[in-house]
Formats: sequence, structure tokens, C-alpha cells
Amino acid sequence: MNKNKILVTGGTGLVGSAIKKQFEDNINYDFLFLSSSMCNLLDYSATLKCFSEFNPDYIIHLAANVGGLFKNLSQPVQMLEDNIQINSNVLKVAHEIKVKKLVACLSTCIFPDKIQYPISELGLHSGPPHDSNASYAYAKRLLQTQCEAYKKQYNDNFVCFIPTNIYGPNDNFHLNDAHVIPALIHKCFLAKQNQVPFVISGSGRPLRQFLYSEDLAEIIVNFCNCINNNEIMIISPDEKDEVSIEYVGRLIAKEMEYENFIEFDENKPDGQYKKTASNAQFRDYNPQFDFMKLENGLKTTITWFLENYPNIRK
Repeated sequence: MNKNKILVTGGTGLVGSAIKKQFEDNINYDFLFLSSSMCNLLDYSATLKCFSEFNPDYIIHLAANVGGLFKNLSQPVQMLEDNIQINSNVLKVAHEIKVKKLVACLSTCIFPDKIQYPISELGLHSGPPHDSNASYAYAKRLLQTQCEAYKKQYNDNFVCFIPTNIYGPNDNFHLNDAHVIPALIHKCFLAKQNQVPFVISGSGRPLRQFLYSEDLAEIIVNFCNCINNNEIMIISPDEKDEVSIEYVGRLIAKEMEYENFIEFDENKPDGQYKKTASNAQFRDYNPQFDFMKLENGLKTTITWFLENYPNIRK
């Protein structure tokens, strides 16, 4: 039996690691989990050589220069230029080696700041994104435009998915550059270790939908074999599962047995207040999918963090 060959860019990151955990031993697939040390996706020639040697049937494109609110604010040039270059090289090579399908990862931060909620796929280009992450957001918007252009001109099967805030084991737990959940886990750990307050940046009032990495891994690998899925689809838990940053912080503190030492630094920016996303298209595609409950996902993630500290990405 011939296995489907799947190349995963960003293969050692949060979602790539989740795909590896769930599917590496699957008899139907042969994976290449690509890391930045294996191939510099900023270099077109290196990208072409690497992809051509593996000759994948499918590409799952996860690689990006990515980070949380404070990285977006402090490194807008790198967030824009690196991501445009990476995406251009990956799509151009995918076209040249004639992959059956490319599935590319976007982000809900690409949607307009001023938009009617819940966000749907149709609202993507209806206004500018929030100023706090404009560079990254425009680079990711352009990735969707590039996929659509290749489809229109060459009939390439390039599709995009838009996950809400992803978290889970193997995340980047950097205190300043990470996304909110891994950064809060690391902050709470250090606060407890040093017996100082667990300080949450901002008011804690902004609302988010959080998506467990292993849920997303299962969904996007299944996308590779799905012929008729839409060109762009939001992947998100249901709207009722949207929670505040304060709620998340208190869950983390409770799990780490440090819940009576929380403070909020309201001198720090909150970023976008809400990004409530509709998963109606996804529910049409997979109505029975059971998303991981946040409490359970946080417990698993914190357990992994404690077992692997200090040898984590931070």
C-alpha cells in the first residue's frame, strides 16, 4: 500500500508536535516534520531542494514568525517581512512540485478590528485589523490571497483554515513573546517559585476562544483527504465557550495551587477586546466534533510544562 506523504512546515512547533503525537505511526501516512534547522524557508533555493527531495502529496503549512501581543508590538517589521517571505516560498514551491493539496494556517487576528460578531469567513477583508498586530495580520491575510491566486490561475488545491487561540503541550512559553496561555502558565510557575504575586498583564477582561492543539491536529490532517472542503474555514470551539483572560488566569492559578496571589497590571495594553468567531462552516463539515474542554486542556498542558521544565521553549 502506498502511503500518502505529508510535509509539515513548522513541524516541531505546537501544532506540528500535536500532529506527530497523533499520526506519526499511522499506517496511511508518511510524514516529514520540518524544522527551521532542517530547512530555511526564508531561502527559496533551500525550500525547493528540501521539498523536492521529499516530494510530498500534501503540505500542511504551519511555519511562521509568530508570537503574542508584545512581540507583535515590538517587532512589526520582522513579523511582516519574514511571514511574507516564508509564505511566498512555500506556495511557489508547492505549485512547482505539483502537490495534491496544501493546507495553510491563518489566525483570527487577521479579521478587522471593527466587525460584526460573530466573525465569519466572509468578513476577512472588510476592514483593517487591530493596530496591535497589524503586520502579522496583513502577512497572514496575504497568504489567503496568495492561495486564492494560485487556485484561480493554476487551479492549485490550496486551502486555508483559521484557528482561534491555540494552546497545548510543546508550546512556546516565552514570558513576553508567547501567546497568552503559555505565557500565563510560565508567569504563574515563576511567581509561585519566588513567592511573589502572579501578575496578569492588562485588565483580564478581553474575551477569547481557545483551541487545544491536538484537536486542531486531528482536524487539519483530515482536511488533507477531504476533496470538497471550502477554500477558507474557521476552526473554533463554539461561541458559548468564549472566556475572559481573567477566567483563564484563575484556572491556571488554581491548577498550580497559587490562586490567592493574582494581580492585574492595568497599565499594560489589553489588545483587541474580543474576536468571537463563528464555527458554522466547520460544524456543517463536522457537526459531531467534540472539542477538548478548556479545564482539561489546561490541566494536560500544565502537567506537560511541569514535567519538561526547564527544557521547554522559553
